[in-house]
Amino acid sequence: MKTPSRLLACLAGVANAVLAGQAAAGAATPEPREIPVPFIAAPLGRLPGPAELPSRPEMPDVLQRSDGTRVTSPADWPARRQEILRTLEYYAVGQAPPAPGNVRGQELARLALRDGAVTYRRVRLSFGPGGKLGLEIGIFTPAGNGPFPAVISPSGTPPGATPLPRLPNGPTQGKGTNVLFVVGGGEPPAPGAPAARGVRLDPETIAATNPALARGYAYVVFNYNDCGEDTTLREADGSWSFRRTRFFPAYPGYDWGLLRAWAWGVSRIVDHLVTDPVIDRAALIITGVSRTGKSAMVAAAFDDRLALGAPAVTGGGGVGAYRFAGPRRSETLDVMLTKYPNWFSPRLHPFRGQRERLPFDQHWFLAACAPRAFLALEGDADVISLPEAVRQSIAGARPAFALLGATDRLGVHYAPHGHTFNDDDWAALLDFADWHLRAKPPTRRFDHFPSEAELDAALQRPAGPTRR
Repeated sequence: MKTPSRLLACLAGVANAVLAGQAAAGAATPEPREIPVPFIAAPLGRLPGPAELPSRPEMPDVLQRSDGTRVTSPADWPARRQEILRTLEYYAVGQAPPAPGNVRGQELARLALRDGAVTYRRVRLSFGPGGKLGLEIGIFTPAGNGPFPAVISPSGTPPGATPLPRLPNGPTQGKGTNVLFVVGGGEPPAPGAPAARGVRLDPETIAATNPALARGYAYVVFNYNDCGEDTTLREADGSWSFRRTRFFPAYPGYDWGLLRAWAWGVSRIVDHLVTDPVIDRAALIITGVSRTGKSAMVAAAFDDRLALGAPAVTGGGGVGAYRFAGPRRSETLDVMLTKYPNWFSPRLHPFRGQRERLPFDQHWFLAACAPRAFLALEGDADVISLPEAVRQSIAGARPAFALLGATDRLGVHYAPHGHTFNDDDWAALLDFADWHLRAKPPTRRFDHFPSEAELDAALQRPAGPTRR
């Protein structure tokens, strides 16, 4: 048996040999270069690119049509909303396939929790071409006959469901390195392996502690990765590896990014919930945190069956306007396209360094929710928050809500925490929902923005507890 010193010497020799081999091969190693993502000709047609658009530092008007005329009547809003959604699909999140129209739900398990105070059902949804796509969801309902308003949350694999295989994250995903740069032609990713996907959810714990259930709401959970895997791995031809996961192979002619795919999955859940007699189909809520908060915002904009969108700490690509992101505590457009290019439409990438040429901004997602309710949940100590950008988005979307007599249905709430979601957020979300979905008078304001001094002081506070 080798002594420790002899072992170290042996390892050093191996390392030197490896380094020498690398040096000898260095001249032949290609430099990292940007491999283009293959173009997908989605059926939306062509809209102008950055070179054809004016530079506008101001927020694009949600009430100004593409022909320059203004919407002045509520009767004209539905057509303007469709114009907004087409613009957002083309430039921001990519075009998704239409609703499949064949969603079927099969109950796989039913549990009585907390001595019957809460019922848990695990349901498998099937849909898409030949009914071959699937998504498992978990539905918790409080005691009583209902129907109950429901909070949909991409919190993790439903209790009792089998975690699906998953590709690993890209090696530089979320780390500030341009993931479009690869060495040579790239390498195909390794096969996926079974792994825990998101938070492991315990049904008894949820039944005992979930604030929505305690206040008479149903709680619906799913894993967003079961709609499309969040990875920046690339194939040898430069295409995204996520496009061979989950929903994507069934719809090869669409250029949707992951945020749109996760939101499309929410709509398939809604397809089922509106047929469930225990659920109030007129009181469906979508929430999410960080990246799933962005997809919750997208889902609320595109699916008008969602009565309330309540995304939390969405950061860049979320509620905050790209034009006003930075310079402090921010994820700018360029940062997001560098770290997470797989989340967005491929047509957003040419606007890198040209955000003022965008023909939209993020407030258009909020405006598309009008006259339904929308609440932005923010943390005053969130180091990637965009306070001024959020303020500008709320202000920019407000004319649409005002046109429809729904000004109080657009709100914001800053909780005392960082990049997380806790009991204060739950309380604000449910208070806002009680106000607009249950006609209960509000007990707090939903229009307060902290000052710069308050935001600076918040960063000095110790971190508090987290609840998802």
